[in-house]
Amino acid sequence: MRRTACCLLAISALLPAYAAEPVDEAYIRSLAAPGRTVLVMECYDGHGQVSERKGYASASGFKAISATAFRVAANLTVRLFGIEPCEGDMVNRKEEFAGTCDDYARHGLETLLQSPRVIFCRAFVSESGGSVQNATCYGYYHYPGSLDTIDMFEEELVSLGSHRIAKRPDGSLARPDLKEAEAIGRRGYGMWADPRVAAQ
Repeated sequence: MRRTACCLLAISALLPAYAAEPVDEAYIRSLAAPGRTVLVMECYDGHGQVSERKGYASASGFKAISATAFRVAANLTVRLFGIEPCEGDMVNRKEEFAGTCDDYARHGLETLLQSPRVIFCRAFVSESGGSVQNATCYGYYHYPGSLDTIDMFEEELVSLGSHRIAKRPDGSLARPDLKEAEAIGRRGYGMWADPRVAAQ
């Protein structure tokens, strides 16, 4: 029994951040600060409770450093969990893009990072203190009179076709919660406009 409990605890500690409770949108909106992009990183323990919370603010925003990661501070990079670009090159004639899958995906992430007032990320408890932390992130976008929304980064990127769901070594989906988003992307958006990508 004790061994089973230890195994369950180890498994729960490795569960991705998206398994936690739904985000509190009012709380995320309350984090906004004039003239700054605010980022809050929360780490969850094996019981779904917040074990650590850190805040950052930038007057110039946060910048993508790869197709799935962006720099928060000198000692912290956030990597979006469970998504990836396609492999090799791709073409999307509607968007007049021809180049590498990595470049296309990085541009998608850069676009999401351009204007959020708040970025709220949930990280693995096992990643706490690491210089690169896997997380799932949400952006709060607010334009008075036209837009007031909180969107999950991974869901947006996958539904737009700039990224796809990554697979675990056993072939299962790393993010089954994003299956509906990928189904939208596969209708011909982004990378899926290229038949070579669909065949991968």
